[in-house]
Amino acid sequence: MRNPVLTTRLLTMYFYCGRPTDSRSLFVELAERNLFQWNAMISGYSKNELWHEAIALFCQFLEITELKPDNFSFPCVLKSCAGISDSDTGRAVHGMILKMGFGSDTFVNNSLMSMYGKCALVDKAVKVFDDMPERNLVSWNTLLSVLSDNGLVVEGFELFLELMSASEDPVGVDDATVVTVLPMCALEGWVELGRLLHGLSVKLNLVQELSVNNALIDMYGKSGSLAEARLLFEKTLRRNVVSWNVMIGACSRNVDLDGTFELLQAMSLEEKIRVDEVTILNVLPACLGTWQLNSVKEIHGYVIRNALEGNNLVPNALVAAYAKCGSLESAKNAFNGIEAKTVSSWNALIGGCAQNGDPTSAVELFLEMNSFELQPDWFSIGSLLLACANLKHFKQGRSVHGFIQRSGLENDSLIRVSLLSFYIQCGMLSTARMLFDELEEIDPVSWNAMISGYAQNGLPDECLILFRRMQQYRYEPSLVAATSALMASARLSAIRSGKEIHCFAMKTGFSEDEFVGSSIIDMYAKCGSMEQARTIFDRLDEKDDVAWNVIITGYGIHGCASEAVELLHRMEEEGLKPDEFTYIGVLMACSHGGLVEEGMEYFGEMRTKGVVPKLEHYACVADMLGRAGRLADAEKVIDEMPETPDARIWSSFLGACRIHGDLARGERVAEKLLELEPHKVEHYVLVSNLFAGCGRWEDARRVRKMMRKNGLRKDPGCSWIELRGKVYSFMASESQNPEFDSGIEGFWLSLEERIRQIGYLPEMASVLHEVGEEEKVEMLRGHSEKKAIAFGLLKTTDGAKLRVFKNIRMCRDCHNAIKLVSKAVGREIMVRDNKRFHHFRDGLCSCRDFW
Repeated sequence: MRNPVLTTRLLTMYFYCGRPTDSRSLFVELAERNLFQWNAMISGYSKNELWHEAIALFCQFLEITELKPDNFSFPCVLKSCAGISDSDTGRAVHGMILKMGFGSDTFVNNSLMSMYGKCALVDKAVKVFDDMPERNLVSWNTLLSVLSDNGLVVEGFELFLELMSASEDPVGVDDATVVTVLPMCALEGWVELGRLLHGLSVKLNLVQELSVNNALIDMYGKSGSLAEARLLFEKTLRRNVVSWNVMIGACSRNVDLDGTFELLQAMSLEEKIRVDEVTILNVLPACLGTWQLNSVKEIHGYVIRNALEGNNLVPNALVAAYAKCGSLESAKNAFNGIEAKTVSSWNALIGGCAQNGDPTSAVELFLEMNSFELQPDWFSIGSLLLACANLKHFKQGRSVHGFIQRSGLENDSLIRVSLLSFYIQCGMLSTARMLFDELEEIDPVSWNAMISGYAQNGLPDECLILFRRMQQYRYEPSLVAATSALMASARLSAIRSGKEIHCFAMKTGFSEDEFVGSSIIDMYAKCGSMEQARTIFDRLDEKDDVAWNVIITGYGIHGCASEAVELLHRMEEEGLKPDEFTYIGVLMACSHGGLVEEGMEYFGEMRTKGVVPKLEHYACVADMLGRAGRLADAEKVIDEMPETPDARIWSSFLGACRIHGDLARGERVAEKLLELEPHKVEHYVLVSNLFAGCGRWEDARRVRKMMRKNGLRKDPGCSWIELRGKVYSFMASESQNPEFDSGIEGFWLSLEERIRQIGYLPEMASVLHEVGEEEKVEMLRGHSEKKAIAFGLLKTTDGAKLRVFKNIRMCRDCHNAIKLVSKAVGREIMVRDNKRFHHFRDGLCSCRDFW
């Protein structure tokens, strides 16, 4: 064929029709080839994503011809270099471009920027942009895309602002610009900036472009503004498959399950738009529980019928979806049906097993994957470590750690976090901290993992210290870290720390999160400030069931039964159903408030409200009856429990037997308690106190001898008070505390003299030791809460409220004494022991002597 124009068009046509072999055959038959024909072939390969063939043909063109590439040849080969991230060839082509004088060609430079961006060489892309003598809008859009694709969102937005200021009017922005910048807003959750771009798009009439509309829907969906995404979707008249996919993805991402499946049905049945792989990948993440298993099966059937399994992404997603819906057997069947299993395929099943109750299979699958010589990635290793943690396979987890070190993967940030999580979940905090301290560069994820690990493992001091250090190092704690620090403050009853974290949460916007809001309420409640807890609760715009449960439980531990019951009724009036946690709070409030009959009524109504009583509810009822002295009724409740009573229930009941002097019943309970948990020191102390309270000193000594024989030692009473950010602690009968020696003893003696004048008499029965009367009085004076209160009164101004915390239950003598101290000094004194809060005012206690 001698007509070169016709030949060039034929070559191009074959490529457009997806027949590159025919183009190649025709090209080979040509006796002479001109530059247009070479360019047609290189361009055709590139457009058909035959990247290697395009590069090879370009090299052949340079070797066997005397023709010179032009400003069309270079962009085609650069696109192919970008397609396979071949930066070496791309740089060589760049050198050739400069030598041949195309360094100022805008079209060529745009292609160079794109190539460098796809090869993650952002600095080089920026340099090409900076060196360009002339730029067009495509130049700006290309660099915006490079920055966006490489996660440099802030830099991308700064470039967009520079573009806006460089243009004399907004016409310098086109649909491609908007479509490039909107994903940046979505990635960072900058919904307000997204709205501004929406307004600009309307002003420039760019919303007529379907690509812009789709990008806006996607931005609103990924920013959590589902209602705005849906409204724009409904207004879009010409929807394509992309429009439906981004809207379905928005619903799925925002856990709108009904919306997800409603749209899927409308798309396929009403609009007759063919569901594709992207649709399936958007729908499957919405299937999160057993109730969605049938939906996953239906989707799987559709995938098979419509031959959508060719892309491994869909089968992998099906495996993960089956696992999340609790059907590991179906997940394994779907996995077995994948012909060419990739690491991602194995990861889907390994992760599914590790996260859904079959860690043993996860370990076995990992070993099987290794037998196929597939290189595990961070997800494989993270799933394996999770499985080892769930199985408490410490040795196997350490072996994985060794494998990571041998493979040179220890610097991977995601693998580091997985290792930290493994050691934290296994309770090996010292090893986790050692690993944390060895990190050359500690990323925010590692900080947050370590902080939450301390909180979860009952180390609140370490949690708060690390939280503050993270802020000192100018790292921004995450929402999870802030919640962990609030939990730690609540555990320590450190209200000053709690307030500081509350302020931090307000500054960062974390306080708007429902879970953080509930944690703030819980912190104030456990620090003894129910007024502040209630203020925060009342200010919440939207109160979920967690917030209601936290405030009700808060009132419960403070013994404010009427407030807890009032909130229960308000909760129901607002259309929320009380759950098992709500009733635990209400029953606890009735128990601590002495409302026995009311508590029994709420316990009886639970089943009518669709809540089946559990062990915790029976425990509350037994505790409530025991406190009221109705020991026979309490024992009957325990006997009728649907589950075997645990040591916590028997311990509470034994305490009631001791308080009310029922020795016979107490002995029976003591036998069961020590049989259940023979290595808990507090149980021996309780049994010993039972005998001592009834004057059976020989039996009390026998129990303490058993305790020592088992290597157990009683924790001494300890109280602490926080003043001006510093915590002062006091031990029972301790005489070495310098703060105590500096006048606290004398001050308490003067207080005792004052309260004796208004009715105080030492409660000798509170001393469970066989000693004389004078020694008993001295022992009572040495109780830690009395020291803390005396110290607090000395160090604070008149009228200031005292907050004292104690590690064990307050005795009756201290309770009576503190009531009278509150009257004598005209102060409110709050004491939190290991059972509840006591608020002392004007000689009375909030517990009404029912504690």
